[in-house]
Amino acid sequence: MGTNATTDEGVRSGKLAGRTAVVIGGHSGFGEAISRLFAAEGANVVIGARRRDLVDEVADSIGGVGATCDITDDDQVQALVAAATDAYGDIHVAVNCAGFEQSTPIAELTPDKLHSMHAVQLSGALFCMRHFGNAMAAHGQGGAFLSLSSLTAHNPSRGLAAYASAKAGVEYATKIAAVEYGAQQVRFNAIAASLIETPMTARIFRVEPVIRALDEITPLGRPGTVDDIAKAALFLCGPDGGYITGQTLCVDGGASLLMLPTPQMFADVSRRWQEARAGEAGTG
Repeated sequence: MGTNATTDEGVRSGKLAGRTAVVIGGHSGFGEAISRLFAAEGANVVIGARRRDLVDEVADSIGGVGATCDITDDDQVQALVAAATDAYGDIHVAVNCAGFEQSTPIAELTPDKLHSMHAVQLSGALFCMRHFGNAMAAHGQGGAFLSLSSLTAHNPSRGLAAYASAKAGVEYATKIAAVEYGAQQVRFNAIAASLIETPMTARIFRVEPVIRALDEITPLGRPGTVDDIAKAALFLCGPDGGYITGQTLCVDGGASLLMLPTPQMFADVSRRWQEARAGEAGTG
């Protein structure tokens, strides 16, 4: 895609023209938005995830390539690197969006629950850092690796010890990777996203008081979107972020400056919301 290329969203600059980008979990939520934006900016996009049918559907729609990959399996991550290289040559960008959230209090955090969470969020993330970092270091042109983290790694919330600790670990590993791969011009960064509606979080956004509570603890006063995350990813993985490495960027409307909603806050917002509705009904 040339520098004068256009899409339905307006003029694109072709910031990733000629680049090969692998987006793990790029078939849904943040990952899908990133895959589509990267393709619009000229990248050859390879999408990897466990659900090959969903992967191929999105990959085909953007002219990319789909691949099957379970990042908890180190061999499969290595195979994804090989598949992307076979398809397009050298890899220049890799983004890891794979993950899931399962709220579990520490009192109920069994070994199985902890291991399954950390296998994807931490061990799998490190497998991706290793294999894609090595691939980008080997071809001598450098590159950019981006991990999707969460605001929960910064602002504690009940039930998220396993999930948030894994994300915090990834953010710290990002700093170490930036130091270790810096001489090869491979940059490592992370995005800590606030609670944004995706297929994984859709159930939360069906509750009006929850939406209102989130808006109240966000200085910008509005929810974020998957496009907000994708644009930040483009900045960190493209030429504009070329001198940034080892950093975590909070894309959260300022929510990290305050706190995550507590049960008491949800209850208060719910009460006020119900009172407002009752008042509207009474004046109707």
